[in-house]
Amino acid sequence: MKIEKFVLGSFGTNSYLIMNEETKEVIIVDPATCPDYLVSHVKTNGYMPKAIFITHGHFDHIMGIDRWVKEFEIPVYLHEEEKRIIEDPAMNLSSAFGPSYSYCKGQELRDGDKIRVAGYEFQVIHTPGHTCGGCCYYCATEEVLFSGDTLFCQSVGRSDFPTGSMATLVRSIKEKLFCLPDNVMVYPGHEEYTCIADEKQNNPFI
Repeated sequence: MKIEKFVLGSFGTNSYLIMNEETKEVIIVDPATCPDYLVSHVKTNGYMPKAIFITHGHFDHIMGIDRWVKEFEIPVYLHEEEKRIIEDPAMNLSSAFGPSYSYCKGQELRDGDKIRVAGYEFQVIHTPGHTCGGCCYYCATEEVLFSGDTLFCQSVGRSDFPTGSMATLVRSIKEKLFCLPDNVMVYPGHEEYTCIADEKQNNPFI
């Protein structure tokens, strides 16, 4: 597995390309935007996008969906409880920060679902708190977790947006993420990567 990070949009969102180096199949995680250079990068290198994973529906993680789908005709996955966030410009905050945006064709997932894409199996971990339907995508064989805005390097996501709750967020992290192996690498929605062991020891919010 090769992971490429692109910091996109006005809020510096980490968008990831997860690539199977043998097949060049790619998963896009949280497409904040879809700039020309990134589309060119994918096409020039012969990458084959197969899916989009959405960790949560805030506008700074979803504004590139339409173009990715138009360019490559790929499905968009999100947790079922996040449907009302991504479909509502007020709840996904797009209307508060710029042009209103919504996406209504996502394929819904549930906690514990396993989805196989690009030759890898990912477990969906529902981690409410930042939003009601926030989730993480965990690939056990590669020991990687894409945490969105649930868990950051020595920090956690905000809980003052619609459907957020700090108590719920902390519980999600303690009960669902800190039970993962210590060496699992965490790729968050903003800032730098970390690992479960470091967060268990050093995160002041947990």
